[in-house]
Parts: sequence; structure tokens; C-alpha cells
Amino acid sequence: MVSNSCSQDGKNYEHNVFRGISARPKQEEIFSEFLADQDISPCSIQALIMDMRKFAKWFNTANSEPWDIGRVTVRDITDFREFLRQEKRQAVATINRNLASIRKYFKWLFHKEYITINPALSVKELKRQPLAPQGLTRSAVRTLLREVELRKDIRAKAIFSLVLYTGARLSDVTYLELSDISISERKGTVIYRHGKGSKQRVVPIPLQARNSLLFYIETRPPVDSQRVFVGERGQLNRRGIQAIFEKYRALTGIENLHCHVLRHTFSHNFLSSAEKGGAGGNLVQLAQILGHESLNTTAIYTKNSIGQLADATEKMVY
Repeated sequence: MVSNSCSQDGKNYEHNVFRGISARPKQEEIFSEFLADQDISPCSIQALIMDMRKFAKWFNTANSEPWDIGRVTVRDITDFREFLRQEKRQAVATINRNLASIRKYFKWLFHKEYITINPALSVKELKRQPLAPQGLTRSAVRTLLREVELRKDIRAKAIFSLVLYTGARLSDVTYLELSDISISERKGTVIYRHGKGSKQRVVPIPLQARNSLLFYIETRPPVDSQRVFVGERGQLNRRGIQAIFEKYRALTGIENLHCHVLRHTFSHNFLSSAEKGGAGGNLVQLAQILGHESLNTTAIYTKNSIGQLADATEKMVY
């Protein structure tokens, strides 16, 4: 079993940094001097050691020669970056951390005049591929709503329905007042007044959410508050709403059950419904519902999941 903890002994790195790695004389002492100059935590020290050991070990194998800071080239660092990406299939964040460690060391070496040219200066980090925020699967949503129904939890059903059918934020749900809801026999709207930037938006309420809201409002405790969602002691604050999500996270085993995840679920479903035979929605409509000022913010929902990207790349043939 590997421990995730870091040694609190800041001197454990001395004389063993390149253990088992072929290295020219003085390499160990120079790197130990570098570490001693770093005013960072023991965890960060260990990260630097692991990253440089990985690079030095690769240097041995790739060049068939001992590790030597004076013989490291730009090509070595870029090839090492590609080795981590193509052969080791490491995450972009992990690769970029390795590169950051290398840059840090070689910048120090240049400053201390151990080298005359910094080969790491021009090597760029990998760009991160932005992926769509993950929502719940249809199966997970069914599990959640079924659990709510079995427990006859009218308030929770109204809250979850509001987010799943209108893309509400946590602040929208928390500060929603009775006067913000307008429901007739055939349609309904909700006014969210407390979004980002205190900008309000009007959002239609689909039939399923209307039914859940009306049922809850009819049975709502008679407390002295205009807030929609209340308890026996008064209006629920943000923590009170979050506690409801935490309760059903424990009951259903849905680990990522949070208000913003249900908001993502709504967004994905809104855009993808056309593919499933529904009317579907476009990016401009979704931006208006979510309260996004820029379509660039909403466009993240049009990006494929990592699974979809993996499926597509697996089908490539050269």
C-alpha cells in the first residue's frame, strides 16, 4: 500500500535523489543544493524529487548515457514530454507538473551559472482539452427521483425537479420567493432574481416541475416567510438546501449529487433532446435559461465527454 502522506523531514532528500540512476559526478550534490534553496513544503520537495528522477531515468534510457545537467537539450525535454503523453498516457496535469519541475530546476541552474543555456526555457506546457461538465446519467436521475418518491419527500422532489427542469443554481433555489412563481393550468414561469451579478431571468416551468411545485406549495408549513423552501423552524438557507442533497447522496450512493451537477444534467438534456426525438433546444436558448451572458460559457455543453472522445479516437486508422 502506498502512502499519500509526505515526510516532514526536509532532509530526507539528501544523498538519494538519483539512487539507482546512472549520473555524472556532482549531480547529486547540485540537486540537493537546489532543494535546500527551495522554501516549500515537504510534499512539494518530494514532488520535485519524483519528477526529476523520472526525467533522469528517461534520459539514461533515451540517450544511453549518464544523467548530466550540462548535456540536457531542448530536444530532450520535448521528447520527454511526448514520451509521457504518447507512451505513458499520463494526464495533462501530471505532464505539466513534470515540466514545471524541470523548468524550476533549470532556471535555478542557469541563475547559479551551472549551465550557460537554459534548455527548458522554450518548452511549452500541454494545452488542456476542456471537457463538458459532467451531469448525471438517466439511470442515476431515475434512482434519485424514485428514492424521493418512496420516502414521500414532497419538498425534496420539488427542489430536485426545479433544478432538473429549469437549470436553477443553488442561490436560485435558496432565495426563491412565492411571488416569483407563476403557474396556470397550462403553463408556468419562475423568476430567478439572485443569479450571478444579481441579474434576474425568467424561465419556463415544464409540466413535471409545475406539478411537483404545486403539490409542495399546497403542503408547505405555515411559517412566517415568503421563501418557497422552508422547514418547520423557518426558511432554509444555502446550508439547509445543501443538506437535502447530502441526505440523498448518502441514501442513493450517487457520489456527485450536488445542485450544480443537476444543473449540468439539465443543460446536457436540453441540448441533446432533439437527438432523442424531442423538440430540442439550441445554445442561445440554453444561455438565456442558465443566465449566461456569453455563449462561450454555454458552449462547454456542446463538447464531448472524455468517453465520447475515447470512442472516436479508437476508430482512427492510419
